[in-house]
Amino acid sequence: MPKVEFVKLKKPEKALHLCELAEEFFTSGERVLIMVQDDNQAVTLDRFMWTWKKGSFLPHAFDNGAVDCLDEPVVITVEEHNPNGARVLIMGNPASFQFVRQFERIIDFAEVHDDDLAEAARRRFARFREAGFAPSMR
Repeated sequence: MPKVEFVKLKKPEKALHLCELAEEFFTSGERVLIMVQDDNQAVTLDRFMWTWKKGSFLPHAFDNGAVDCLDEPVVITVEEHNPNGARVLIMGNPASFQFVRQFERIIDFAEVHDDDLAEAARRRFARFREAGFAPSMR
């Protein structure tokens, strides 16, 4: 069963956390898939990854259909598609249980800085538990 972890966000800094987590897993030799809501978020995150940390290089690609992502260690996507065979899924946007089951590690976010987002995260946490996962807080 995949390991599911929720990261508590006390400030609206999800892009920063997406980059930090991707770097953490990349550095440990893992392939990473980052799922975001739409093309606008994907392009924004793609650009941010080039500048978010001075002196850092995080090789990545946005799976927009124009590039081959097979060999990329970090891929940003908006669809439930795993083009680089990642074992780690970082959910900037929720995904179906059918899709997430193919990963070893799943990272989701509890955005406690916003009441509506926090409640949605509580519901996702409970659904993970009901589906047989053992989610934890990071």
